[in-house]
Amino acid sequence: MGLDNKKDKDFALDKISYVNFKHIEIDRTLLNLFPRLKFDGYPSRVRNSSLLFTVEKFLEEFIDDKNQSKFIGFAEHKDIVSKWLETDLLDLANRGKSNQAVVSPRPLHGNAYKYRNTKYAKDEGSSEQIYWMIYYARKGLGQAARDALKDFIFAGLDQQTDLILLSDQRIDVETQAILHFDKQVKKDAEDRSKEPERYSPLCIGQADLLADDILRLLTYENYMPRSVLVDYLKTLLSFHLALYHLRLMKLLPALVKRRGSDPTCDRCPVNPRISSPHGDCPHRIGLVVDMGDPTNPHMTDLARHSAETHYRRIPGYIEAHFITKKLDEMAEYLRTRNKLSPAGNHFSVGEVLQLLHSSKNKEREDYFKSRVTPLIERYQQGAESSIPPEVQRIINMNLGEFDTYIEIILALRGSYHREAIIKCLDAFLLKNSDLGLLRQSRAKGSPRWFALGSRLLEVLLQIAVLEPQGTSFVTREIRVDELLTLLRDRYGLYIDRLPPGDGFGQPSIVDQQALRKNVTAFKTRLREIGFFQDLSDAYVTQTVTPRYTITTDNSGR
Repeated sequence: MGLDNKKDKDFALDKISYVNFKHIEIDRTLLNLFPRLKFDGYPSRVRNSSLLFTVEKFLEEFIDDKNQSKFIGFAEHKDIVSKWLETDLLDLANRGKSNQAVVSPRPLHGNAYKYRNTKYAKDEGSSEQIYWMIYYARKGLGQAARDALKDFIFAGLDQQTDLILLSDQRIDVETQAILHFDKQVKKDAEDRSKEPERYSPLCIGQADLLADDILRLLTYENYMPRSVLVDYLKTLLSFHLALYHLRLMKLLPALVKRRGSDPTCDRCPVNPRISSPHGDCPHRIGLVVDMGDPTNPHMTDLARHSAETHYRRIPGYIEAHFITKKLDEMAEYLRTRNKLSPAGNHFSVGEVLQLLHSSKNKEREDYFKSRVTPLIERYQQGAESSIPPEVQRIINMNLGEFDTYIEIILALRGSYHREAIIKCLDAFLLKNSDLGLLRQSRAKGSPRWFALGSRLLEVLLQIAVLEPQGTSFVTREIRVDELLTLLRDRYGLYIDRLPPGDGFGQPSIVDQQALRKNVTAFKTRLREIGFFQDLSDAYVTQTVTPRYTITTDNSGR
């Protein structure tokens, strides 16, 4: 028997991250974000006329006689419409397999969530993480980003009455198709059966950057097709989820070591509107990124070392997470006994970690003795009536009750959570995708390395060429060296140099040669995606040119 399923195995702690670490599809994240935006943080409860949406049900609606005036010619070309539904309009689980199933329409419009099959639409808490990151973003960025997202996502709807406004010029063919199904939903309301947990992100600076990037990206609403901008948005959200959790891997163990909050975090220096947005933050991360030159294998080695450094932090993060989680449970127990009170409505991570101080030794040891003793007794009462050797070794070390408890949990559950977190990070980094930041060969156990996909680079470029002017943004040309600095200072993406720390020291001559070739490959990539003008070898004439010209007169926001 051993570990108690609830008391001992419980790992989730929303005040660290809302994400349930598993493989997560970013389409599901965006889909479940829609109702939270609509209902101010609450999920939705949808009552519809059918229990399961299928491709056939969607097809029937399009070819029905009563809809011939809206979908002209669809009834005469059922096979084509069916293929269009599968390839363009619907998000499918297990695509192409015998158990293929509809998740929902692609998240091209806010109403897509109404037609989801909840069994397949799980996002494992990632939409909550995104929503509360945006919600708590400072300096008005959070409210502005939420308003801009709602306006874009629910285009064509009156947000007060929920009535369809087909006169809205922002509605494309796919969006019209999604809005047409609105009458299928008999009831749509927020789910208030459980009040959402509202926690400010542990790294508020990353939340500020996310909100600012969303505002920048939505500046293009009137300039690019809706489907393209939605894809950009999904890529951006996944990118920021990855950066946030990579930073957590570094931040949380540091807070545990401090036995409380970091004063720098308390006055978080991050400001996304200045040239060095992270200021003096000691928890910023650096990722060495390979630009894919096959003649530059040493650069790939550097990117592998960088990825390995970050992924090797996972075991330390799991330990820190378990420590924080179990101390949080202790804090809540002491609260029920009127022995401890939070400064606010709930215990912050910093307050919880103060229970590690020596002044709390007796209370801590007494509490965790009540956890260790029944755990061992359950093993002795089990079918085999024996303690596993890994647990016995920990007991024989004669550690304190708290340390013994944590070590036993790590020995029995550490590998499980490590694999889960790796899958989750791989998903957020969109591994082996042109939208992503990570590569790994198909061979089992092969190393990962950071590599910047062209479509992710395109998203970051669209953001990089914008600068704030008044209450909106305008485009500008930017030199290549300025772009490299922006990617490094804003996102921690190191292309032309090695980061100070994060597994690296002073670069060798071979490192510097590889980095110079990497910059050349970076310029080649810029040229391939149509952003680069190279008039001479001088940096001042090497500029990234915006694809769209936006001025204060036509910014639209």
